[in-house]
Amino acid sequence: MKAIWNNQIIAESDETIIIEKNHYFPPESIKKEFFETNDTHSVCPWKGEASYYTLVVNGKRNEDAAWYYPNPHDIVKDIANYVSFWKGVEIIK
Repeated sequence: MKAIWNNQIIAESDETIIIEKNHYFPPESIKKEFFETNDTHSVCPWKGEASYYTLVVNGKRNEDAAWYYPNPHDIVKDIANYVSFWKGVEIIK
């Protein structure tokens, strides 16, 4: 699977985990040069607290377009630090 935004592959892996139709990419599969940490957080009642990244590609910013769970609840512990996307990020095979 590939995650693409602004005509750039930002993550690529054959080992994604799918939860609620979202592909979660292993942390080592993201191209870190395109990711900025920020202070955004949200809470999912069954997954836990999510943290977000802003994508920066070719001078364009996509705020909070990637999220991950640093300490997910036990039921989804396998997605710890795996990254998922929205806000116009295309996921293709």
